[in-house]
Amino acid sequence: MCASVMNVIDLVAAYQTSERNIVVVDRLNLSLPKTGIIGIAGESGCGKTTLIKVLYGLIEPPLKVLSGDVLIRPDNENALSLLKMSEKEINRLRWRFFSYIPQASMSVLNPVMRIEDQFFDQMVGEKVGKSELRKQLSEYLNRMGLPHEVLRSYPHQLSGGMRQRVIIIMALLFQPRIIFADEPTTALDVVVQRGILEMMRDAQRSLKNLLVVVTHDMGMHYQISDFMVMMYSGKIVETGNAEEIFKDPLHPYTKMLISSLPRIGDKLKREGIKGSPPSFYNLPQGCRFHPRCPYAVPICRKEEPPVVNINNRSVSCHIIG
Repeated sequence: MCASVMNVIDLVAAYQTSERNIVVVDRLNLSLPKTGIIGIAGESGCGKTTLIKVLYGLIEPPLKVLSGDVLIRPDNENALSLLKMSEKEINRLRWRFFSYIPQASMSVLNPVMRIEDQFFDQMVGEKVGKSELRKQLSEYLNRMGLPHEVLRSYPHQLSGGMRQRVIIIMALLFQPRIIFADEPTTALDVVVQRGILEMMRDAQRSLKNLLVVVTHDMGMHYQISDFMVMMYSGKIVETGNAEEIFKDPLHPYTKMLISSLPRIGDKLKREGIKGSPPSFYNLPQGCRFHPRCPYAVPICRKEEPPVVNINNRSVSCHIIG
């Protein structure tokens, strides 16, 4: 991977309850390159969305960072701590240095402003005039399959899928260095999903920026991701080149997720992973995947696995090495 634009260092993030802090991102280390498509995968509830919120500076109670740091390089040179920035400083970076496509589109759009005005509102400080912006918006609307009347609509007048596409346009419009996309096509039908994935991939190649796609859909990662980060129960269990991971997964969890994917012409019965991820309130000792792992050995139940580096890949597993 090339030089990094963001570094995650021993990050620990939790949700505060009346009883204690529930850690859902546990000692994560990750280096994000300046360009490419990073796929973050794992079952629902593994900590993917929480991680992305922290990386975007969207740390609101009950979410809190207990330790670690997130270093960013908005000017390509000096590394700055995102976690030490004020809300005002972070807001200056949003949509320009990094943007965020959340699952819940209504949480981003202002319900009392027309869509067009929300785009204009983001233009403060930009040299592009309204006529030029309308031209750019017209191109994006066409590619997204949205009618131009959308711009004069209020968010509640649009369907969930239409709102999601508006957010995707907003995330791409100012050509940010990093785009975090959290389940970006959840509310869309299969045909529209494919078109949007292709558009996001084309935009990334044109801008040569970084696109971080968060989804449990391994099929989507197979189509779009260059590099994979596999998460399980708040931990990173495997990282590596996407093509290599799909060809030869190392961690048992990754193997089982990929083996459950349907394949054209293959009529063999597919089975999901038995059981459920552990509760963050009561995590198992040792490897967190061992209660569901068919390859578990006694040490898996006692000790947390080390991180093993193999040919530019990393895997956290006792039986690999």
